[in-house]
Amino acid sequence: MSLTILFMPESAYGPTNNCIGIGDILRRRGHRVVFAAEASWKGKLEALGFEEDLVDLAPPAEEEQDPGQFWKDFIRETAPEYRKSTLEQLETVTKPIWESLIDGVKYCEPQLKAIIERVQPDVIVEDNVITFPALLTAGRKFVRIVSCNPLEVRGENVAPVFSGLPADDRAEWDAFRAEYERTHRELWTAFNEWCVEQGTEPLPDLDFIHQGDLNLYVYPEILDYTAERPLGPTWHRLDSSVRETDEPFELPFQRGEGALVYFSLGSLGSSDVELMQRVIDVLATTPHQYIVSKGPLHEEIKLADNMWGAEFLPQTKIIPLCDLVITHGGNNTTTEAAHFGKPMILLPLFWDQYDNAQRVHELGYGVRLSTYAFTDEELTGAVERLLGDAGLRARLAAAGEEIRRRDGLRKAADLIERLGQE
Repeated sequence: MSLTILFMPESAYGPTNNCIGIGDILRRRGHRVVFAAEASWKGKLEALGFEEDLVDLAPPAEEEQDPGQFWKDFIRETAPEYRKSTLEQLETVTKPIWESLIDGVKYCEPQLKAIIERVQPDVIVEDNVITFPALLTAGRKFVRIVSCNPLEVRGENVAPVFSGLPADDRAEWDAFRAEYERTHRELWTAFNEWCVEQGTEPLPDLDFIHQGDLNLYVYPEILDYTAERPLGPTWHRLDSSVRETDEPFELPFQRGEGALVYFSLGSLGSSDVELMQRVIDVLATTPHQYIVSKGPLHEEIKLADNMWGAEFLPQTKIIPLCDLVITHGGNNTTTEAAHFGKPMILLPLFWDQYDNAQRVHELGYGVRLSTYAFTDEELTGAVERLLGDAGLRARLAAAGEEIRRRDGLRKAADLIERLGQE
């Protein structure tokens, strides 16, 4: 039974790449896969074999934009706020992100209704952090994907989302939750009322998104919070969801005697050129080689002699070649590093990156550093310690084998397919 499946990912590389990976499996099984992505992705998804029926989240720009350009600009403009604590960021980073997301939801609601009328999907799949009422009121099977840290699904016995607070010390949990309530209650109340006016059920308290008929989340079991926050029967974990659409990659340089390390702050974090350059300059003093994902402002970033990099890199082909990953803690890179069994150094900036960094650190699979206050010795020391820990690397290699065996990509496709054919 051939299905028509409509994907609507957030306009950022992480969620979009996740949907590309799952959608590609479904497309190759003979299903019709349509992307209602944001308009800056025009042509990028069609080139991979998908149909495009795109939306605008704001009035169209006069000039053609790069994919996810809005969020790149947002990150660049708010970069000074990332030096603040996660508690302070609730007012100056987290709330403004929700406000921008809500503006986009309201702007594209009529477009989404028209797309659904044209496409007539059997299943609608949303990989985002916020509800789009048109996706819920269409009367179709609805799938929610969480491709941020799973603390997004709250629980009394897990740390509050966006906090980066430790799991085994609750001293600051209540204060963080109280500040989230103070900064977000009014915004949430207004958005909830608007969603109900569009025909949805009320939102869960202080959550900006509903659950689906099927709920998937991308996170390896070795990092998950399953004992502290069990989930209901509609929830399924994908230990990883690593796309198979990246181009093949061969090292454009000769491997030396030292280790090979991958450094990426993601498509958004790499817009902080000052931070990128600081990390690069410290790593230049080590005896190892580095592959650097330079991001949209690549021309402003100067690499050292022991480095090679480019604006865009096929990350899923590079990580397997490396011995260590230095990352901002975005969910895609974190789960892909675990998928390939690599230790991590994490330099979180905002949103759920602090939660991922803390989780990897507290479980001993990597090192979380203070992103803007680390010393040269802390970074180089973490590199040497993780590269020299043979026991850790062996445990991660074994964990990676198990994660790959579980094949989250095909598990997701199977579950979506089954839902559509019920």
